[in-house]
Amino acid sequence: MPNSSKSARQKTIAIISKPGRPELSDLLPALEKWLLERNYKVLMDEESAAYFPAANLVPRSELSAYSPDLALVLGGDGTLLSAARAVAKSGTLILGVNLGTLGFMTELAPADLYPALEAIEKEQYVVDSRSMLSCSLIRNGETIATHEALNELVVSKSAIARLNHFELFVDAEFVSSYKADALIIATPTGSTAYSLGAGGPILKPDVDAFLITPVSPHGLTHRPVVVRDTVEIEIQVKTGEEEAYLSLDGQVGMPVRDGDIVRCVKAEHPARLLRFKKTFFEVLATKLKWGER
Repeated sequence: MPNSSKSARQKTIAIISKPGRPELSDLLPALEKWLLERNYKVLMDEESAAYFPAANLVPRSELSAYSPDLALVLGGDGTLLSAARAVAKSGTLILGVNLGTLGFMTELAPADLYPALEAIEKEQYVVDSRSMLSCSLIRNGETIATHEALNELVVSKSAIARLNHFELFVDAEFVSSYKADALIIATPTGSTAYSLGAGGPILKPDVDAFLITPVSPHGLTHRPVVVRDTVEIEIQVKTGEEEAYLSLDGQVGMPVRDGDIVRCVKAEHPARLLRFKKTFFEVLATKLKWGER
């Protein structure tokens, strides 16, 4: 039995790292030492544990079962997307430390890591609740896969020469038939990712909406559409004898066949990202170089 005189329970921190970053060989040992000195329980995914032979290794896909209080993500936005899919269901707070370049969601520089951890101990932070997509692939009436995404779902062509044919429904109401390279269903967080490059608008992260963006549609009247995040979005795929491809956050993917249905709804649990300084528009101004002369 733990000592009942202790008022605070031991907190658990999961460390999730981008593989192959040279900074990690110095950063991780010092970080683990700092956390253990403050009585944190430290869990590490496979990439992080490579630097610690005796570390508490937990596969990234299993971290949510331990309900960590904080997921500390060392990498770029791609690593954070993977972390969000892994731990959002447990309500874990996510702090991104940017070891990459662009970093829309990984706000923190390595030099600011320890001041941020001290601020977390004092509960001096803001939580950005980011909605996620829950997407199912349905074949012959059977759900064969369900995955979540923080940025977007994309149904794209697998053959170079041919356009995909999609039929789009929102709450069972037919919207349009598309012939296009791809169709994107994006969250507000994902509005600054692939959808932005395809001509979609930028949505503020707290907008309760999803964004439907066709990529290079064969029809000049097809434009991005914004819908409430309470709807059910259904894509019916018409590929003939060829396959299409379904990807989530650009990281999880699977082939799609003619007649398959991709169904998307708002995920039950949001990703809870920690923020300290910059507002969303300040991040945009920095990353997209708005306002420069």
